[in-house]
Amino acid sequence: MNGKVHVMDHPLVAHKLTILRDKDTSVKDFREIVSEIGMLITYEATRDLPLTEKEVETPICKTTAPTLKGKKFAVVPILRAGLGLVDGVLRMVPSARVGHIGMFRDEETLEPHVYFCKLPKDVAERDIMVVDPMLATGGSADAAISALKERGCNNIKLMVLVAAPEGIARIQSSHPDVDIFCGVVDKGLNERGYIVPGLGDAGDRIFGTK
Repeated sequence: MNGKVHVMDHPLVAHKLTILRDKDTSVKDFREIVSEIGMLITYEATRDLPLTEKEVETPICKTTAPTLKGKKFAVVPILRAGLGLVDGVLRMVPSARVGHIGMFRDEETLEPHVYFCKLPKDVAERDIMVVDPMLATGGSADAAISALKERGCNNIKLMVLVAAPEGIARIQSSHPDVDIFCGVVDKGLNERGYIVPGLGDAGDRIFGTK
């Protein structure tokens, strides 16, 4: 069974993605909006977090109210563009731990290779959210998820802003247990592997290195 693809059907996400697509959007605005969309998608992606109850005292009386059950959560950005989404996730789940996975692309095969991987010691016990703005060919996300599984992780979700059908198909084929949360699914890839219409190189636009 393939993991589900959750596309955000929300006016705020659609509006903010349009601003990101505009080539004239400033680095400052781009960075802020990436974080805001990350926060909105996190809201949906954490819908299944388990709850328990605790007793609290309101200004009126004592009552029993829901609270997160304390299940361990970690966000893992794929360097470097994934860093742009971390703040939005942490604003929703402040207690989350943060791991990092860095990759470089083989110029001949175009396949990604992990060059850096620093994760919480108890990462295998945590719910993991892998974050990267773009899911294009799916190569980087595939390699990142594989690296996490090699370290014992088995509850992994993938969050992206923009996905291509090719990338979705690759993740569903390689990792059928991983749900994908995305802002929008675009038409596909061009000959250079960029998402069309997309929003360009997310890393360059987040960090102003264009």
